Amino acid sequence: MANINRVVLVGNLTRDPELKSLPSGMSVCDLGIAVNHRRKNQQSGEWIEEPNYFTVSVFGTQGESCARFLTKGRQVAVDGRLRWRQWDAPDGTKRSTVDVIAETVQFVGPRDGAGQGGGGESSYGGGRPQAAAAAAPKEQGPWTGGGADMDDDIPF
Repeated sequence: MANINRVVLVGNLTRDPELKSLPSGMSVCDLGIAVNHRRKNQQSGEWIEEPNYFTVSVFGTQGESCARFLTKGRQVAVDGRLRWRQWDAPDGTKRSTVDVIAETVQFVGPRDGAGQGGGGESSYGGGRPQAAAAAAPKEQGPWTGGGADMDDDIPF
């Protein structure tokens, strides 16, 4: 059986992105993301929000786009894989961490200063903007008078 290393997170940035360059010249952007988990307190019966914090690394052009367009508080959706690292700290102790290596980062929700109507959603995958979704015409259902020929596109 094949191994699967896949993670999908939707959360808010805990800090502004940090863009760095590797010795090879490739860009890497580090993001801090908080993802809330809801659970019910067994004693009080109240729902409690518990944050989980993740470090996400985004490479190449996609990382540069994250550094350019994202800011603290912005909601993002990340699809990627987990990476475990271990090192020796200056005090001689062994340290380890689990990070997320992003394959795609989707900007979710309105940009800072934008209205609730937003339209501030962008996708970046593999360093290439997914312009097809943004360029696609908006669907019109039969209730708007624009969907008379939509029956031909229904797959069932």
